[in-house]
Amino acid sequence: MESSRYLKITGGTPLHGSIRIQGSKNAALPVVAAGLLLGQGQTLTCTNVPLLRDTETMAALLRELGMTVTFENGTVTVTRNGELSCEMPAVQVQKMRASSIVLGPLLAQQGRAVMPMPGGCTIGARPIDLHLKGLAKMGAQIELHHGAVYATAEKLRGCRIYLDFPSVGATENLVMAAALAEGETIIENAAREPEITNLVQALQAMGADVVFKKDNQGIIQVNGKPELASGTVKIVPDRIAACTYLLAGAITNGEVTVTDVMPQHFDSLLAKLEEAEVGYLRQEDRVTVYPSRDRMKSLSVKTMPYPGFPTDVQPQLMAALCLAHGTSVVKESIFESRFQHVPELRKMGAEIDIQGNTAVIRGVEALNGSDVQATDLRAGAALALAGLAAEGETRVHGLKHILRGYEDFDKALTSLGAHVSIEEGESIA
Repeated sequence: MESSRYLKITGGTPLHGSIRIQGSKNAALPVVAAGLLLGQGQTLTCTNVPLLRDTETMAALLRELGMTVTFENGTVTVTRNGELSCEMPAVQVQKMRASSIVLGPLLAQQGRAVMPMPGGCTIGARPIDLHLKGLAKMGAQIELHHGAVYATAEKLRGCRIYLDFPSVGATENLVMAAALAEGETIIENAAREPEITNLVQALQAMGADVVFKKDNQGIIQVNGKPELASGTVKIVPDRIAACTYLLAGAITNGEVTVTDVMPQHFDSLLAKLEEAEVGYLRQEDRVTVYPSRDRMKSLSVKTMPYPGFPTDVQPQLMAALCLAHGTSVVKESIFESRFQHVPELRKMGAEIDIQGNTAVIRGVEALNGSDVQATDLRAGAALALAGLAAEGETRVHGLKHILRGYEDFDKALTSLGAHVSIEEGESIA
């Protein structure tokens, strides 16, 4: 059974080596979804797409809607041939929350979209109210009943939309919907993540009239077109995966190089590594962390929208801080349920107190291997990192969560000298 597979880790070995970073999961999903905006017979080609549970789910979702999708050797092609369905299948949507980004382009293309409420990681409510408010302002009629969103619009119309929060998903949905809307749309307080920039590049490659105003200070201008044409885009490197492997090097006091990266996308982590006195070398397309003579220093961290410290790296950094010298404070300001890894880290000997959305971590001399449960993608990565540094054997259950976001995670760690394998066994959930 899928649920019984776990990651077996024998810790205590400093990691050494180099790893090429996969394409970004969080960029690939909306870019592939943008294929819904194509005119008949047109094709969107996406290169550097990671082979993951989530990217496979998005491909399957588009196929069920009537698109032709191929996925081979890191290249996804999305072609529109024939009519599309307006109803998103629950079996795919409930596998991941990112399914919600299909709503905007499907509505813009078809004039109607039905979406069951999405599933995915249990890291908080993550309501899609900003998505729906924005679409409503563009002229959509939105109804919620029987656990699904029913959206209709004879024709979406451009308008000014101010987002109360720079939501990545809402920005993606609205910029795609605006690409086919009548007239001009201005999205203010838009998300500024590199994944948004990659989506805009994809839309531009397809002929959309979309630009960042004021040097990407959170304002996106879109002049709608009747349809979009064939185009090609390369998915940016996965900054979250890069951070995870750099922290794997730091927590094991090893020397790890991540290659094929854009270091400017994770400046916030590099600043924290420097503050913690972890030595690193930053080059044009690679970063190396070096062993330290002493334990890393404690930190104070607050997650923020980009370019602030990413919530998707908070669990992994917390794992490293469990072994830091002194007391660290981590404040989570994005998701209200993003400390689910804390009870599992405590099983391994971590000393962590939770006070609302703040975690206080007192660094310990050593962690001990244990059976732990991954409740979401990044929590799973954090527990794996803790296991790499722990004494003895760690079993990380809930492997399916990790495989949603990391390509060949076990092989990548093994290539760095880690003692890691995927095993079959009883689930502890």
